[in-house]
Amino acid sequence: MSGGVRVGIVGAGLGGVAAAGLLQRQGFDVTLYDQAPGFSRLGAGIQFGPNVLKILAHLDGLDRKLAEISCLPDYWVSRNGTDGAVLAKIPLNAERERYGAPYITIHRGDLHQAMLDCIEPDRIKWGHKLVDFTDNGKSVSLEFENGLTDTVDILVAADGINSRVREKIFGLEEALYTGWIAHRAIIPGAAAKALGADVNAKWWTADRHIVCYYLDRKEEEFYLVTGEPAEWTSRAGQLPSTREEFKAAFADYHPMVQGYIDAAETVTKWPLKTREPLSKWHEGRVVLLGDSCHPMKPHMAQGAAMAVEDAAVLTRCLSELGVADLEGTFEAYYRARKERATKVQTISNANTWLRQPEDPYWCYGDSVYDLKLTS
Repeated sequence: MSGGVRVGIVGAGLGGVAAAGLLQRQGFDVTLYDQAPGFSRLGAGIQFGPNVLKILAHLDGLDRKLAEISCLPDYWVSRNGTDGAVLAKIPLNAERERYGAPYITIHRGDLHQAMLDCIEPDRIKWGHKLVDFTDNGKSVSLEFENGLTDTVDILVAADGINSRVREKIFGLEEALYTGWIAHRAIIPGAAAKALGADVNAKWWTADRHIVCYYLDRKEEEFYLVTGEPAEWTSRAGQLPSTREEFKAAFADYHPMVQGYIDAAETVTKWPLKTREPLSKWHEGRVVLLGDSCHPMKPHMAQGAAMAVEDAAVLTRCLSELGVADLEGTFEAYYRARKERATKVQTISNANTWLRQPEDPYWCYGDSVYDLKLTS
């Protein structure tokens, strides 16, 4: 029974918002907390595959709404970074019927806003940074930096790689710096078109890459994001960079890539971090999802997707298996998700996905609603 069960979700990123929307539609009394003062349109792109769009269909047909505003690439193209030779051309929307849903590329802020619009506004508490919580076996009391408190029946941690909830359950441990950073920039779509850009492509050399794609149906914005070895000593999660620094890292790349970078006005960079897999994702009345339990390098474009899948499976477990035995329900959630999340984490960290011809159906064709849940 979900009626009257209060679920608190810490972290209003894509995984937390998905969990809030899905649980709300199953009758749970959901509150979503986030430390940010409010929504902001972060300057980044994101790719969501059919595996995620099948879930977003359960948020009042959000899959269709997103398909109307997103870019819909027919293919993923992998190219040699120096001469542009095609290494692989993988069907995406060219095989939409086979996958069962579209593949979209979109501005992360536009996606985030569309997902937030699926939640009743008064259920979102901005400016609430969790500093502590106490699970007494019957409920979970929450303490926030702003001095406010709340009590819920179940606490869901969707608070990212530096999760406060994870820290309290498993102890303080620094995330592992992978030795890689990522540069990112958004350039005008017209500049990309003038250079003959692919709709969605990744350019590779031995130790670095750059991913390039449009962010909207009209192809007005074009996103650049890299992976490259570099030192990172700052405690900051992101720093400003420069076009010159960006270009120096890809000095031997094809002239088309050079042209992309030349068109960049604002450039940022951030460190790529990960963590070792956990042996469990819950304790008592508290459960983790997304980067709080399985962070990964972004090289499959599936990090946020795994968080949304977690949210959907957790919702199924709570609604289908019930809340009377939370240990059994949370263990069922862990068993249902552990193998797939770990596989994606491993491939993402290895940075081999779609470099050579392969069939991505196991990833994109999957549906969490086909899973058989066992308590």
